[in-house]
Parts: sequence; C-alpha cells; structure tokens
Amino acid sequence: MPRAIALFASARRHGNTGAFMDRIAGELGIEVVDLGALCIAPYDYAHSHRDDDFEPLMRRVLACDHIIFASPVYWYAVSSPMKIFLDRVTDFLDLPELLEDGRRLRGKTGYVVCTSIYDAAPGPFVDAFRDTFEYLGMRFGGIAHVNCADGYQPAQHDAAAVAFAYLLKDRMPG
Repeated sequence: MPRAIALFASARRHGNTGAFMDRIAGELGIEVVDLGALCIAPYDYAHSHRDDDFEPLMRRVLACDHIIFASPVYWYAVSSPMKIFLDRVTDFLDLPELLEDGRRLRGKTGYVVCTSIYDAAPGPFVDAFRDTFEYLGMRFGGIAHVNCADGYQPAQHDAAAVAFAYLLKDRMPG
C-alpha cells in the first residue's frame, strides 16, 4: 500500500509550487498527481459527472495514509483544480454507495505544500485546509511554505523541502 500521495494543482506544472513539491516528492519517493491534467468536473448536486477521473483518483488517495495537498496561494485560496477536487470529496459523503469509502478519510493525515509572495502562508489559506481536515476526521500534519516572490530558488528553498520531507519520513513506517 502506498504510504503517501501528493495532489498538485497549479496553472504551471513546473512553476514555483511544482518545483517545491517535486523536490519534496523526490526525497520521499512518492507520486505527484497533477489535478490539472485530469478531467475532474466541478461538484454538482445531481452527481452527474461520475464518469470523469475523480472517483478512480479518490480510490488511489484512499489507499494512502498521508495525503499532501499542493497549491500556490491564489487570492488567499487554493487554485481552481484543487478547489474542484476538494468540492468533489462531497460525492464520497453524499452518495450511499461511496459513503463507506469516504469514511476511510478518517484518521488519515493531510499536509499542505504551498508557495506565495509572503513570508508565511496566509491564515485563510491554511485555515481552509485545517477546517476541511477536521470536518473529514483527518489529522493536520503540517505545512511547508516558501516565499517565491523572486521565483523558486533551489539554493534558498530546497532546505525547507528536505526538512518537510524528513518530517513525513519520520511519520511513515517502513
């Protein structure tokens, strides 16, 4: 069973957040799933998009104990593909045939990886994840954030990526 997976969402796969997340994933040897490269329709109350990429991805996520959510900070919030993914988790809470699987999120640990032009991730951004994890019965494992006002600089930012990766390694048995 995979121990961790990273869900990445940004307008630029190889931009600042992508470089930061890839450095972390490289240390951990985990998969980074680019949500923007998948076909995931927005949430709708009729659940009319069940044939898109969301349910198969969610089953892969549910097989992991540690889930990293990686997004740049856009207007104090996550990127659109990340918001769509988070909204679609509702499918696993609303649909009777998915509810038991949705409950498997309980006890998992969620982490946040982000970049912005600030020295710290804005409170509203972090709080949205904390609140979501709490609602889902997940633990908040921590956050890795770097200021990329001048772009991702390996000499400056790789130490934060490696430190975060080692935090996760300590929590993953085996």
